[in-house]
Amino acid sequence: MTQPSSHDPSQTPKIMSQSRILDIPEDGPCLDTLELNRLEQSFRAWADDATRKDTRVSRTRILLIFLIIRYTGAKLNEVLALDLINDIDTPNMTLHFRSTDQQTGGEPRKVEIPEPLHREILETVNTPSFQDNVSGSLGVDPGFVRRKFYERAEACGFQKNLGGPEMIRRARAVELMRNSMPLPAVQMMLGHSTPNLTSAYVSFSKDEIRKMTRLFMDRESSRKTSARNSFFGKVSGIDQGDIQSRVILTTLYGDRIATIITNDSLSRLCIKTGSLLSAEIKAPWVILQKGDEKPRCSADNILKGVITRISMGKINTEYAARLNDGTEMCSIVATEGVKHLDFAVGDSAWILFSCFAVVLHAD
Repeated sequence: MTQPSSHDPSQTPKIMSQSRILDIPEDGPCLDTLELNRLEQSFRAWADDATRKDTRVSRTRILLIFLIIRYTGAKLNEVLALDLINDIDTPNMTLHFRSTDQQTGGEPRKVEIPEPLHREILETVNTPSFQDNVSGSLGVDPGFVRRKFYERAEACGFQKNLGGPEMIRRARAVELMRNSMPLPAVQMMLGHSTPNLTSAYVSFSKDEIRKMTRLFMDRESSRKTSARNSFFGKVSGIDQGDIQSRVILTTLYGDRIATIITNDSLSRLCIKTGSLLSAEIKAPWVILQKGDEKPRCSADNILKGVITRISMGKINTEYAARLNDGTEMCSIVATEGVKHLDFAVGDSAWILFSCFAVVLHAD
């Protein structure tokens, strides 16, 4: 029997409220990263179980459709219109999506894809069986695709509607936002032509946003860091001292993140004004504080957010807070001190961390 998802809708970030970046209803749950990974493994096992060559090709094509939606957040009709031979840019690891009105001309939408997906697409389209039967085209009846998506979701024990193409698209957007991809980068990735940059204090070009997206994809694929909190931004100021330097990173929404690094690191990372960097802060170094007024304290970085999730454990408790741009930050505190914070989901919170808690990563 199909079991409902364990998600509480009240705990799901309302991503549409962030400039309504999705064209599907914002209420209700969606699959999280672990569930998306389970669904992906279900698709892979289903494709591998095929004994006949034509059946394997058919199932592999459905698997590729799922993987592309899962990692790009593209619409089903965009994916079905792809030609995996001509619409993939191998040197830049991007897929080129064309809307219906672009079939006869116009610029395609270029979307960065993770290196493992890029490699899998190339390996698949270069197999003789795939070339003989498909020739790079993913054209499949949309109704058939939806049925297979629903079947895989139910096989995982999820509500079938959570496995639909539109909900996978939504789940990817939520995943990206929770993993700190800037909202304008998510908007551009999902196909919105005018990312909302009106509140930024610093100018970012589309090429710079794409570069930030590539940095995010590479980091997501490698998973070489345990840090829960990260920001992407541009260096807007450097105050160099005799031993250390203070570096100001300004995000797409104008938040300023200050960090102190050694002059040796400044030189080794080739950091200069205008450089695109990512900054990471481990969750135990993030302090939460209540109050309407901005705290008067020595913390170098003070941001405003809203509590979106509280996960209480025996020893530690994890708080998730969403910033104005949709970025989610995590803070881990001793459960013994939780009663003093007295936070509930939906409460406003000040997010504080020292400049010495920030680690910069260059391209």
